[in-house]
Amino acid sequence: MLACDFFHVDTVLMRQLYVPFFIELDTRRVYATGITTNPAGEWVTQQARNLSFTPADLARPTKFLIRDRDTKFTASFDEVLRADGARIIRTPIRSPGANAFGELFVGTARRECLDSMLVLHRPQLEAVLSEFVDHDNGHRPYRSLGQQVPLAVGGRPLRISHPDPAQLRRSDKLGGLVHEYRLVA
Repeated sequence: MLACDFFHVDTVLMRQLYVPFFIELDTRRVYATGITTNPAGEWVTQQARNLSFTPADLARPTKFLIRDRDTKFTASFDEVLRADGARIIRTPIRSPGANAFGELFVGTARRECLDSMLVLHRPQLEAVLSEFVDHDNGHRPYRSLGQQVPLAVGGRPLRISHPDPAQLRRSDKLGGLVHEYRLVA
């Protein structure tokens, strides 16, 4: 199952940038597909096409796509996903909780990253979101996934009973807003 939605980011120069994203519900893997100032239906349809051509592909074929009733999601957008075998599920009107996984990702991205920085322009936002999505997919564990990260779902998590603090290394991401920790051998 996939969920998709948009969120916007206000820049210092008083422009709104719109970010569409898709999230796999079983693995929590996020795909941020692009950024635009004008999310017209044709552009959104192209983002759906771009998602269907990702080289890593989705963990499983998409059977369902959850989306809201926004006019940006046109019939051609739905048709691209139907061609991949997905059934489109539209959420009820004014019910953001019906797309809870999408709302959780937006809240996390805002709290952990976007609310703590000033965005000047689109290239900066692209770099920031790329790094944040890489962190979210490759390092941030989820309780519902057995403390695994989305890219490691299905593998066995490494159990460490008494880590040696001398072997613990921290790397800063996003200019120090996010920290990643790892053990060195």
